This record gives sequence, structure tokens and C-alpha cells, in this order.
Amino acid sequence: MVSITIDGQTLDVEAGSTVLQAARRLGIDIPTFCYLKRLPPLASCRMCLVEIEGQRRLQPSCATAVTDGMVVRANTPLIEETRSSMLDMLLANHPLDCPICDKGGECELQNMVMAYGPRESRFRDDKRVFHSEDIRLSPVIIMNVNRCIQCQRCVRMCEEVVGAVALGTVEKGMDTAVTGFEGSLAGCDQCGNCVEVCPVGALMSFPYRYKARPWDLTETDTVCPHCGTGCQLTVGTRKGEFMRVRSKWDEGVNRETLCVRGRFGLDFVASRDRIKRPMIRHDGALVPVSWDEVGDYLRRRLSAVEGKAAAGLASPRLPNEILYQFQKLMRTAFRTNSIDCSSRWSTPFDTLGPLMAAFNSRAPLDEVIGNDCVLVVGGNVTEENPVTEYLLRDSVRRRQTGLLMLSARPSRLDADARVVVRVPPGGEATSLAAVEAGLVAAVGEALPGNVLAGMGATIGKPAAETGIDGPDRLAAALKEGRSVTVLVSVDLLRSPEARATLQQINNLLHVLQLLGKGLAMQFLFDRANQMGAWDMGVLPTALPGLRAVADDVLRTALARNWGAEIPSEPGADIDAILERCVGGRMGALYIVATDPLIAYPDRDFVARALGAADLLIVQDAFLTDTAGLAEVVLPAAGYGEETGTFTNNEGRVQKVRKFREPAFEARSNLAIFDFVAALRNQALRPSTQGEIFDEIARLVPAYQGLSQDGLGADGAFTRAVPTAPAARFFAPPPVPPAADRLMLINGDCLFHNGYLSERSDILNTVANDPYVAMSAQDTAQLGLSDGDQVIVRSAQGELTAQLKVDGRFPKGLVFVPENYRALRLNGLMRRGEYPCPVEVKKVHATLEVDRTTRIWRGV
Repeated sequence: MVSITIDGQTLDVEAGSTVLQAARRLGIDIPTFCYLKRLPPLASCRMCLVEIEGQRRLQPSCATAVTDGMVVRANTPLIEETRSSMLDMLLANHPLDCPICDKGGECELQNMVMAYGPRESRFRDDKRVFHSEDIRLSPVIIMNVNRCIQCQRCVRMCEEVVGAVALGTVEKGMDTAVTGFEGSLAGCDQCGNCVEVCPVGALMSFPYRYKARPWDLTETDTVCPHCGTGCQLTVGTRKGEFMRVRSKWDEGVNRETLCVRGRFGLDFVASRDRIKRPMIRHDGALVPVSWDEVGDYLRRRLSAVEGKAAAGLASPRLPNEILYQFQKLMRTAFRTNSIDCSSRWSTPFDTLGPLMAAFNSRAPLDEVIGNDCVLVVGGNVTEENPVTEYLLRDSVRRRQTGLLMLSARPSRLDADARVVVRVPPGGEATSLAAVEAGLVAAVGEALPGNVLAGMGATIGKPAAETGIDGPDRLAAALKEGRSVTVLVSVDLLRSPEARATLQQINNLLHVLQLLGKGLAMQFLFDRANQMGAWDMGVLPTALPGLRAVADDVLRTALARNWGAEIPSEPGADIDAILERCVGGRMGALYIVATDPLIAYPDRDFVARALGAADLLIVQDAFLTDTAGLAEVVLPAAGYGEETGTFTNNEGRVQKVRKFREPAFEARSNLAIFDFVAALRNQALRPSTQGEIFDEIARLVPAYQGLSQDGLGADGAFTRAVPTAPAARFFAPPPVPPAADRLMLINGDCLFHNGYLSERSDILNTVANDPYVAMSAQDTAQLGLSDGDQVIVRSAQGELTAQLKVDGRFPKGLVFVPENYRALRLNGLMRRGEYPCPVEVKKVHATLEVDRTTRIWRGV
């Protein structure tokens, strides 16, 4: 520690701290423009100059390290005069258009001038003008170059944090101007982080432009609904109407940054696709009715299917309290454990549960990615969890973390990685087995003999003996690190090999543990509350707290608290639920806020299954494809229309707050559960959000001790429940045969996440049209060019979209984002088969227009 005195106040700070950081800890205000907390100091704006005893000139406090015994003065006549002069120079060319500038009322330059600026300017020359009109850089970003004060925040944010490098500067001195390449932002993520950090009105949000003033807005702090990173949002509304989103530096995991979905994708709450009233099917069509009418009808229909099997599906985007109450409703009122929170794959929870219990770290992401090595397995972080990508890049560049990538799809993080290994989809397990073998071969002498004997034939062969390229480099990097974090993409669960992959991740973590490495593991979920959905027990084999349904003691204790019996037999997952429907063995299927008809990888099978259920109830905010097949449709509140909590990928519980009233005749999800339970002559107690959270905190071990009041601005962490890892090593899978055909994979794209975001008008203006990504090698062999309209055909069906040639894409793979409903991508796939063999051909010129039109109309 070193001691510093600023304006008579003395403080001990860590060595390497800057004068500015010390001053802020003392509550001494030193103004800045170019300074950003998450980036190295630039010291270009000169607003933070201070006097330091023993130095002849003023020094920039943001870039001056504290030395022991340093004495600093932050407010002297010389400093005041310097600040005033700097502001006068900025105002010399700054347009005085505050009354029409979107930044008016929250402009840092305005605030600085009021606090430190001159009362009268010394400059009388004409102001410099770059452009007479604002420049529309993209559908969501507009620029007034004349207002720019050249602080470089936007350029540095874009390059050093986001990694997009879409902004830069031209010219020099007073003629410096920030711009996109050739006046556009072609390489931009459209995340708007440049707008967030701009201290003036140079960069503005086009969707928010001229809509409101900051003093007109009611602002609500909440959590992003799009992915599991769990970013903090501040939603601005005016008279209940959604206006904009911003974020805060000092709250949440995201530290002010957001991705395009979080910043510009919340207008889906006002989608025209909302369900307005309850509906029942009459003569083959859904007919709007009153809540009383739907209650009478549903009571009769539930009585008619009494005694038959029941099942429920719920979305992992719903808050914890709703998910907890849903599984309680199904287990008590419907007498079934057949519930699931996935509509895209069947989760192998027999393997996943023990892996999470033994190794999952419920800790800040910033902490776990600070380990010596971070291994990312599967998926594409750039497009699935963009803000997590920002944090990983920051850790690599600032803390020298060794980033290791093992995946089928390339991502922008590859450029920052120490080792990148491309594997075929489903081949992750084999590669991980080779990594384990490489570690054991390299340091086997460090392992006890009985441990090596216990491994036996369960550890695979080294990479050199299997012909697999790359795992030996991963093993070498992992061997060198003292601490290792493994980040597991939930995208791995798409594959039929998911269980084998999870088993090999388990093996790898065991080996690293035996080698004395510090360990952390977290999942990269692409749904906002997937962790919470599992914790709440929306699973066929697990009760709340990830405890087995078959555990008689736990089940009896829960039943006693709930005042109702819980079935003892494990339930069916989504695969088995749909099978029972097709077999005519399903009485009531209750689906809440999820759309298996568009998400499950076999559209025809799902359509047959949903049509075969005796009673299909859909509770949703939007008229989804699945709702279109329902017998009863119940309009529910959507995101932002009810309170609750999300549990993000870190295990952090955060408040989801209400910022608008439910639309039309929609009711809250909890109120609808009470309504349905009453029709079954049951009462769900407790039934309010706060009381349900208290029950969760009492009955779910990881949440014990939490309280609503204790969930501050940063939320609160659930705790890992200590579980001894099973001392079992799983046998390595066989090396998969090389595919001799093009193989189709899917996943999220940058601008959309599932089908919720596709209801955002703003995102639809920036998102790419539906596309097919392929490697340059494959497209050259097929005689295809970037931008061609192509047909992707499988044994199940076909779709048409625009070709996007990706030079980084591996040979043999075809990628189509799953996020476009009109493509009906799942119609090409067959359950249990992933990736899907396809052929790709160019659309004949005479068919191109007609086919594209038909696709977009959903024909």
C-alpha cells in the first residue's frame, strides 16, 4: 500500500493506483472526458490535470500513478483557469444547439461548462463545420460530427471492448473527425455502445431520436431478457410507452456495455402480435372469449381428460417465481412430473446434474475468467453471449488470460485466443478425450498410481494416435496454467452426442483437479433464465434445487410444505412428452411462453404431436405458431409487465422489474396459474411474487438466506451446495467417421436470439436477411458466390435464403440461424439427428423471386 494526500485528505491505496482513482475514493471530483474506467488511460482531454508537489507542470490524474507520500492539489486557481480554458477551446467549435440535441439534459459537456467553464468565450471566429446535416451511419446510429469533442471514447470502445473496429478517426488536430469506413458502419455490431459512452450528442440512437427528454422519462432498472449473461438495463418509458434502453457502469456484470439485442431489441414488448383476449377453438378456428367463458370451457375440458396423462412445457425466459409456481402447479394440481424447460433438445440431466453439482461455480464471471486459462467448449460466444465476449476479450488483453477455443463454429474471439481447435459438430467429446490423454501422458508421473489404475481404459488416446489435430496444443496450455476455467456452451446440447461430451468435460475437470489446478466451470446459456429454470425444478427428474424426484425424503418434505402430494415417478422430458402425444396417451398438455412447433428439431413430428393431444393449453403473450394449434389460449403478461427474478449464468439472482402494464386483457402468469389451479379445485399457496421468492429462499438450498431486500443493484449470488464429485471416469467415445456430405448446423445469430427478438421492429431493421453461411472452399466447389439465393435441401424439406461466404468457416458445414420463423428451419431436421445432411444448390433465376416471396409469407 502507498499513501497519498489530496487536498489535505490522506488515503492508503494499492500500488499502481492512479491519482484519479484515489481522488474518487475520497469523494473529490476531478472532471474527465476521455477517461473510461474499463480502458487504459488516454490522457488526451487534459481536463483532469492536478498539481503534484515537486513537479513543475500540471499532471493528468488519470495517467499518473500514486507514489508513497505524494501530495496532490486538485482545486487551485491555476487548475481552475486551465479547466476553463480547455472548455473554452471545446466550445469554440461546438454548435450551441442544446435545445434540439438529444443529449440535452444529460450532456457531460453541459455539466462541465456549468461547473468549470468560462462565463464568456474569448473566441469570435466562425465555428468549424464538417457537415451541414447529420450522417445516418446505420439504421440505429446517427452522427453529428460537428458536436464531437474528440475524446476517442467511441473509437476505443468499439475496438478494444467490442472488437468490431467499425469506427476510426481521420485528419488531425482541430480537424480530427470520427467516422465509419467510407461514412458507413458496415462492420458494426450495431450495439450502440459508442452512443452510450459519447459524452455529447455526436453519436445518437436513431430509434430514440426526438422522442423524449431525459426529464420526461420514468426509468426502471431491470435485467435483459435475451441471453443468460444477465446484463443490467435501465429502461426509459414515457406515460407507459417504451422509449429507450441504457445501462450503468457501476451496476451489473456488463459494466455499461450492451449488445444490439439488449440496447435496441426491447421494443418487442409493444409487438403487434400480442394476444388480446382469451381464445377457444370453435369449428377449427380460435375465437376470442371472456375470461369467465374460457374458465367455464376449460373446467369442462379438464374434467373430460381427468385420469389421463398430463405434461407441461415452460420457457427458460420466465422469471424464477413463475417457473417455480409452474412446476408446483403441474406436480400438485395435474399430478405429473412430466415437465420440461427446453423446446429445442432433450437435456441429459442424469449427466448434467452431477457435473453441475460437482464443478459449477456460482461466482462473478469477471472473477472466474481471470484464471490463467479459460477453455471455451462449443458454440459461438460472439453471437450467443456478446457481452460475455467483451469481458473475455478484456481479460485476455488486460490480464493476459490464456484463451483456448474448442468449437465447430468460428467466432470473433478466435483472434484473441492462444489456441483454436475446430472440431466437427458432435466431435467435441473425442477431442476432449484426446486432451485428457495428453494431460495424463504429460504429467502422469504426478498422479498417484492408484488414480492412474482407476482411470484404466477410460482415458482416451493422445491426439497424435487418433489423427485429431489440435488437442495436444490445448493439453499443453492447460498443463502450464495454475488455474483453469471451463466455459461450456449450451449449444452442445443440440447434438445426440451431448451426453458423451458432458461426460468428457467431467473427465477433464477431474484430471485437472487431480493435477492440483484451481478450477471453475460455468455454462454459457443463451436464454435469460436457463439456470433459474433448472434451479426451480422445471425438469422431469429433478425437484427444485436440482434434487432427484426419486428422493423420498426430499419429496416428502416439499409435499409437506406445499400441502399436496408429489408423484414419485420421474416424468417424461420433451422428447417423451411428444411421443406420448403422438401415441394418443396425452390428456392435457400445458405450454407456457414457449413455441416447440418452431424450435423443436422436427416440425412435422411436433405438429402431429400437438394435434394429437386431447387438450392443448397455451399461455403466452404472443400468438406463436404453437398457440395457433391450441384448443385454449390464455393471454399472459410479457417481459416488463410483471416483477420477478432471473438467475444468470454466474448464478447471480437479479430483479426483473415491471415498467409497463399488461397489454389488452392479459393477466400475470401467476394469476393465470391460480385461475387454472382453481379449475382443478386446488389452491397454490403462496401466490404472490414476493411470498414465492421467500419460499424459494427457504426450500431451495442454493437460494437459502436470500431476500428480496437483499437483492441490491448487483443482485446476489446463489451458493454452490457442496457435493463430492463422483470418482468415476467415463470411457472415451469412438472417433466419429468423417462426413462425406455437407452438414447443416444451427444456432443464434448476432441480431436475434430465439424468436422473441424477431418481434422487435428495430432489430429487424439491422438484422441480416435470412442467410446460409458456408466456407469459401465449399462454395467455390459448388460454383456459388456470396449473395446468391440458394436452396438448402434435406431428406425432410428445404428452405431458400441468401448465401453468405465466410472465409473462417470450416469446410463441410452449412450454418443457418435458427432465429427466422419464416424459414421454418426445423422442418429440415429430424429428431435425434444433428448435424443434418443437406445439399445446397443455387436457385434458378426464374424461380428466385417467387420462392423468396413464398418463404417470407410462410407458405
